[in-house]
Amino acid sequence: MAKEFSRTRRIGQQLQQELAVVLQRDMKDPRIGFVTVNDVDVSRDLSYAKVFVTFFEEDKDVVQEKLNALIAAAPYIRTLVAGRMKLRVMPEIRFVYDSSLVEGMRMSNLVSQVINSDKAKQQQFGSVDDDVIENDIEESDDTEGKV
Repeated sequence: MAKEFSRTRRIGQQLQQELAVVLQRDMKDPRIGFVTVNDVDVSRDLSYAKVFVTFFEEDKDVVQEKLNALIAAAPYIRTLVAGRMKLRVMPEIRFVYDSSLVEGMRMSNLVSQVINSDKAKQQQFGSVDDDVIENDIEESDDTEGKV
């Protein structure tokens, strides 16, 4: 029977927490800016860790520059995190941009725009009264029985 939380998953969770702290407190590179560590996938042999990060930037060039800065600093970040974790071998860190959070925010904004547009159209053309809708429903019920 497999364990509910495997060792690789536990190490991934701890690595995510330590990376977040290191990136927030210890990294002084202005090119990186504010970065969020969304998830960490650790390989089964613990030799590689794929770190999914998000930047709150919409410009793809700026995001790529920040990601390149993180990739260049990966060995230094690995050293800092290794000092905070008690592992025999520290996984090699590979940073990957995760656009799911930004896409989710974009979709939420689109839904909000549609809702606001609908409200504006209702105000412009007048809203339909509930009484009119109820009368239409009653009339359709009456006509269904007379077929």
